[in-house]
Amino acid sequence: MEQTLYRNARIFTAETGAEAPTARATLVEDGRFVFVGDEDRAAELARADASTVDVGGRVLVPGFIDAHIHLLMTGQALGKVELTSARNLEQILERIARARAEDPSAARVLGRGWLFDSVPGGTPTAAMLDAVAPDIPVYLDANDLHSCWVNTAALAELGITDETPDPIGGRIVRDDDGRATGLLLETAATQFVWPYLEAHTTDADRDAALDRAFDAYLAAGVTGAVDMAFGEGDLAAVERALARHGGDLPVRLAAHWLIDNHGDAERNTAQIRRAAELAGRDFGGSFRVVGVKFISDGVIDACTASLGAPYTDGTNADPIWPLEALRPAVVQADRLGLQIAVHAIGDAASTNAIDALEHAVAANGERERRHRIEHLEYAAEGTAERLAALGITASMQPVHTDAAVRPNWDAMLGAERAARGFAWGEYEAAGALLAFSTDAPTAPHDALGNMYVATTRHSALDASFAPVEPEQALPLASAIGHATRDAAISVGDGADRGMIAAGYRADFAILDADPFADGPQSLLASRIVATFVGGREVFSAAEPARL
Repeated sequence: MEQTLYRNARIFTAETGAEAPTARATLVEDGRFVFVGDEDRAAELARADASTVDVGGRVLVPGFIDAHIHLLMTGQALGKVELTSARNLEQILERIARARAEDPSAARVLGRGWLFDSVPGGTPTAAMLDAVAPDIPVYLDANDLHSCWVNTAALAELGITDETPDPIGGRIVRDDDGRATGLLLETAATQFVWPYLEAHTTDADRDAALDRAFDAYLAAGVTGAVDMAFGEGDLAAVERALARHGGDLPVRLAAHWLIDNHGDAERNTAQIRRAAELAGRDFGGSFRVVGVKFISDGVIDACTASLGAPYTDGTNADPIWPLEALRPAVVQADRLGLQIAVHAIGDAASTNAIDALEHAVAANGERERRHRIEHLEYAAEGTAERLAALGITASMQPVHTDAAVRPNWDAMLGAERAARGFAWGEYEAAGALLAFSTDAPTAPHDALGNMYVATTRHSALDASFAPVEPEQALPLASAIGHATRDAAISVGDGADRGMIAAGYRADFAILDADPFADGPQSLLASRIVATFVGGREVFSAAEPARL
């Protein structure tokens, strides 16, 4: 049984109450930590044949667990034209034209990450894209993935005409004459664009994208993740990946099966039964289906999140899952023992989500359960206390309040409501479990950048922006704890991973800087020196290693 002693380290354990690195050495045996503490005691406990690694005084942290991502989509996004850093229409169109010129044989131009406030009036149109790419379909995912901007050729191949009806929970944006403009909101994107592009993607494309995502996450110090929109295509890709990697994925993965609202109770419940079937299947130790995901509303940037009072432009949005449809579906999923995750960004949506989860408890009786609400960007006062009382996890993404992506979000809500956005401190104070993630590819997957935003409320993308609600920034130890220990607890792994402690899986990362000593700003310049999963080095800065 191989044993390795890591010495001359500064180890942040992420145990509850930890505020800084305290241990100097750890022993790893059979993929788990067997001792964490001082060097002398570690040396006494080490076997004579133990390997010794001098960490050089660097910081060790538990492997980050990205508690809300879209793994396959992240790998695919890494192969698309990056548009988040394009700050105006001219820059967006320049990048699309360049991509078209660089690959003239491509069937389509795919881009990701554009911001509403980078487009005049926040109203992108097909005509804008037609000016630089009239002869080829163009599909551009918005930064939050809840909207897709397409050109005329893309509308044509999707079969969307001026007469195409809006799907439940979505909208084909039209001009005053009723003509489709090229902006597809919510389910108009997920039910038209996503299946169409999926049908034109090969298994080889998906496999390459998944491996690209694995490599990117390991390089970021991420050793575990929770996929929050899993479907049949994702499942098939993961099963192939398990075969390629000898039965163990490079990154430990838990998945929530996406439940679409078809407006038909039987179709909805059939999806939940499928999730329960998969949750009972043994895929090995690195992958499991744990629950279901309901997308109950949209996003604030596109004014599709469901609010208790209208947006500043006077509009509002109905929920994608009205309470009368959400409640029975949640009761069924809870009865089947599935973990329930509800996407709820607006205050009306999060209130509905809590009401539905509370109803499920009353209907199915008291037992141990830990459901979740995803995002909670703007929630009603008292939400944190309700979550704490019901044992519901607040699953939130610091990078979604990166100051560079906040202007349009703030403008749509208005100053008074925006001031309570992303109120992490409320959930901490109430005693609710707070799990951090990135929601990649809606935001960068970089774990250290995520921690920078959490601890400063500045931008990791553009330093010229002033911080937003800096009073909501968290200490570094708290932020890392939410992204490791609490992320593990959020999917039932709190006794197995997420901390550097005896008995826990040896999933950890080594940093080349010490943000505890040098301050949060150093996170932007830091990089991951090495990443370990189960005690095995799976990434090094010199050369990535694959499991």
